[in-house]
Amino acid sequence: MNLDSLSWTTDELGSNYRRATIPLGPDPDNEGDVSAVLVQSVPDKTTDKPALLWVHGMSDYFFQDHVAQHYKELGYPFYALDLRKCGRAHRSGQRWHYTTDMRYYFEELTEATKLIGEKHGSVIPLAHSTGGLITPLWLDHLRRHDPTTHALVAAQVLNSPWLDMQFPSWVVAVATPLVNATGKRFPLFPLPAIGEGTYGESIYKGAHGRWDYDTEKKAMGGHKKFLGWFRAVMVAQKDIHEGAVDSGVPTLTLCSSHSYLSKPYSAAADTADTVLDVKQIQHWAPHVSSAPGSTTAVIDGALHDVFLSAPLARQNAFRELDGWLEGLVDKRKAQ
Repeated sequence: MNLDSLSWTTDELGSNYRRATIPLGPDPDNEGDVSAVLVQSVPDKTTDKPALLWVHGMSDYFFQDHVAQHYKELGYPFYALDLRKCGRAHRSGQRWHYTTDMRYYFEELTEATKLIGEKHGSVIPLAHSTGGLITPLWLDHLRRHDPTTHALVAAQVLNSPWLDMQFPSWVVAVATPLVNATGKRFPLFPLPAIGEGTYGESIYKGAHGRWDYDTEKKAMGGHKKFLGWFRAVMVAQKDIHEGAVDSGVPTLTLCSSHSYLSKPYSAAADTADTVLDVKQIQHWAPHVSSAPGSTTAVIDGALHDVFLSAPLARQNAFRELDGWLEGLVDKRKAQ
């Protein structure tokens, strides 16, 4: 199978985008057959630059067409992957974004990377939030077990990655053994909402934001969460905290300069990360890759998705990423 052999159709974003389903077979969590959906920003011309692959976060999907357009204009092929049971890939009867093991997502990431890498030579994941937790683990797995596919990945970009729990340390210390003990036994135990509503209000144009998107695919207050999923997140974060993860590729981490957590919407939410603790991001980001060229860029006034920020912060995020990518391209040309 290659990219040209996929059954492409016009995507909901319009005629400049197309989508194809990647079947993945039976769901390990017993919710029927699952698939992922690959979205492509249709290129105007061929290019020798690496392809970018957007990987969304929790309660999320790809709708950031302004990011695709920006990098398309700079000559980067642009793709996005809606993971199993997320966004375009969700099927009736499936729990939104539900998984009991973050490693289950490795399958679609690997398949998409092989397809894109075969056509463009190399791939750079651009991963947001929970996607930014998954991709370092996946790349560490490839480095150890599939070096051929790992070689297709030139670098990774983490957009406010979820590398630690955004709660007081004593709460996490108390909750961790309880979640480990009960999450495996009662994976479908429902969890209360964890504060995504303020973020939704800050970005959605129907509230206080400037962006339009499908509020079924990306619910204003987030989708319903379950204990088995929460346990999977904590297990993945623990691997990073214990130093068991090295993605092995240059890594740029982008995040806001400050957080505004567990509070109702106010104007302060328009210039802060209202989902994660940015100090935790800055602490753990250097632990996901030992590769030269890895760095963290703090964007003053950015939102949780730095590319959904107000114009000035968004421009600064683009400038940081543009310069870092061009440095990678120049280095590759010089080799």
